Amino acid sequence: MSWEENVRKVTPYVPGEQPKRKDIIKLNTNECPYPPSKKVREALLAANADELRLYPDPDALELRESLAQAYGVKKEQIFVGVGSDDVLAMAFQTFFNSSKPILFPDITYSFYEVWADLFRIPFQIQPLDENFHIRAQDYRKENGGIIFPNPNAPTGVCEPLSLIEEIVRENPDSVVIVDEAYIDFGGMSALPLTEKYDNLLIVQTFSKSRALAGMRIGFAIGNEKLISYLSDVKFSFNSYTMNRLVLTAGKACVEDQDYFKLCTGKIKVTRERVKESLRKLGFSFPDSYGNFLFVTHKEIPAKELFEALKAEGIYVRYFNRPRTDNYLRITVGTDEEMDTLLEFLKNYRNR
Repeated sequence: MSWEENVRKVTPYVPGEQPKRKDIIKLNTNECPYPPSKKVREALLAANADELRLYPDPDALELRESLAQAYGVKKEQIFVGVGSDDVLAMAFQTFFNSSKPILFPDITYSFYEVWADLFRIPFQIQPLDENFHIRAQDYRKENGGIIFPNPNAPTGVCEPLSLIEEIVRENPDSVVIVDEAYIDFGGMSALPLTEKYDNLLIVQTFSKSRALAGMRIGFAIGNEKLISYLSDVKFSFNSYTMNRLVLTAGKACVEDQDYFKLCTGKIKVTRERVKESLRKLGFSFPDSYGNFLFVTHKEIPAKELFEALKAEGIYVRYFNRPRTDNYLRITVGTDEEMDTLLEFLKNYRNR
């Protein structure tokens, strides 16, 4: 018998390319185009390097207290992890353990299918409608759990709170996870619904709106029982998942609300301006509530444009999958970066 017969084989998630070149415009991974808060840098400079010989706080208490204050909940309602991917993976392992399939959209964050495969969780994909919206009726069936992003990735479409509540209300025996990685750029968070429904878990991240993708901080908010179950799984896996410097940076970041609002505000203004310019160039797209646009052109194939942009040193994201293979996802960068992109697109269209 070959040892490979006992290896768990999965098709891994493929992240956006992280090019080694420095002379590029990087609009392919939805990172924040602005630096972290000055308070983050000040906190890191003030950190005592001698304390790195000590383990970090396994409870991440100070970060959880800061998040609790910012979001108006108790610290017992907050779970933190190494980016929202870590939090979501823990949630899959914790809550999706029945023989019934979990449900998620066909156009969505592609890690969901990877985790389901990795953890041997049965799943059923529910097609979005022709405008890339969730159909609530598709989630009124027997299931072992539900997860979807809102706003959606990669489309940017945001569902109303009434639709989310309908799905949560109609599935009292399942945990419903709403992945709100992009909620700070538009739409209404489902957080208030956690006071009403004990089966709802909200997951957010510091990677997009808080400019700390390199620090890897994510968190979940839900009722205390959900969070306690998540914590049990974490402590059965690794007690010390977040290092001291990350905890220090995260606390300083979440406490600088003025800078957070400044950055998200600038990104939203740039996004709306770029929408108008892209329409004039013949592009169409769903109305995005994220820090990105999901665009297509009736005359220029997406893959062709993706390759042309890359050759020019402008990196965007192309998904070669059904229903999305003629779209590009373009992160909203600085005004200067977006102007360079728009000028290239104008010239390419008129070539």
